[in-house]
Amino acid sequence: MIENPGILLTVLAFVLVIGPLVFLHELGHYLAGRWFGVKAEEFSIGFGREVAGFTDRRGTRWKFGWLPLGGYVRFAGDMNPASQPSPEWLALPARERAQTFQAKPLWQRAIIVAAGPVTNFVVAILILAGFALAYGAPSTPPILDGVVAGSPASAAGLQPGDRIVAIGGRTVSTFSDIAEYALLRPKEAVQIDFDRAGERLQVDAVIGERVEKDRFGNIFRIGMLGVRSGTPVFEPVGVFRAPLLGAQQAAGIVRTTIDGLGQIITGRRSVSELGGPLRIAQVSGERLAMGPTQFVFLIALISINLGFINLLPVPVLDGGHLMFYAVEAIRRRPVEPQVMEWAFRGGFIAILALMLFVTLNDLGAFGLWRNLAGLIG
Repeated sequence: MIENPGILLTVLAFVLVIGPLVFLHELGHYLAGRWFGVKAEEFSIGFGREVAGFTDRRGTRWKFGWLPLGGYVRFAGDMNPASQPSPEWLALPARERAQTFQAKPLWQRAIIVAAGPVTNFVVAILILAGFALAYGAPSTPPILDGVVAGSPASAAGLQPGDRIVAIGGRTVSTFSDIAEYALLRPKEAVQIDFDRAGERLQVDAVIGERVEKDRFGNIFRIGMLGVRSGTPVFEPVGVFRAPLLGAQQAAGIVRTTIDGLGQIITGRRSVSELGGPLRIAQVSGERLAMGPTQFVFLIALISINLGFINLLPVPVLDGGHLMFYAVEAIRRRPVEPQVMEWAFRGGFIAILALMLFVTLNDLGAFGLWRNLAGLIG
């Protein structure tokens, strides 16, 4: 039976996910800028016309825009998208100019820009550390307790008692490492390294494919080897070790994201799997309906992806600014304003095109085009 969380719950869940994460991302920029003496003129959650807001004692306007799909901090003197000095900036009084973003040394500007994505990673790491404290760390040894008859593992000759050491060239330390690797790679050929009675062996296998449908009717194509573990083991985690485990899990999620993008680029996965704001809203509603644990984990996952995407070297994104700062550090002079301007225009167009594409993807996943074709036919 398909359970739909409903439009109101979906919208609420989307706001509860995106709003705080965007706020914390921009707060990272804001706090770093404030630390280095840069005045913030505006701090906005959402775009478009202001719905509500207030001005604090430092002259910063805190406001909410009507379109809650992002946010920004506008620092004093930040008069163009590339944050380049302009005639208006040069015309400012010396005291005001000293409080602007452009007036700060390169390393301070880089820290201010990087602080947003870093904050997203820190938030996710803290959430994952909390899960580790509450539930422990998965520590089930990668020893096969059973092999499903007729499965890829059976065809490759794996047997109960074999200890998987590596799969696809990646070291395996727990049984969950096996499942996580196979999950994203249906129908891919891999090499499996394992120990059998003290002897190191290797076999080639083709990961199987299984199509699953969740309680909301979503269909997933996942990879499976056809192996079973023994009794799941969860190792207790202390306060000091939890952040380290959280960081390791965050790094693993980033690696999985890169793997997924690589599969889409190389054609091993369909571009239809790329999702945008509508898909995020759908998943947010579904996870909230599943309970607080699933919902909070989704927040950590999206926070990691928000930090990762913003670090990509694309003009307009934080990573694009950092890329130009790196060039400036190497050349020992800023990139020419004309080059910056055209690069940021191109980056803006690319981001808009991507947003349009993933939105069309989302609408297709919701069956809009199929329904329209049925009406026309």
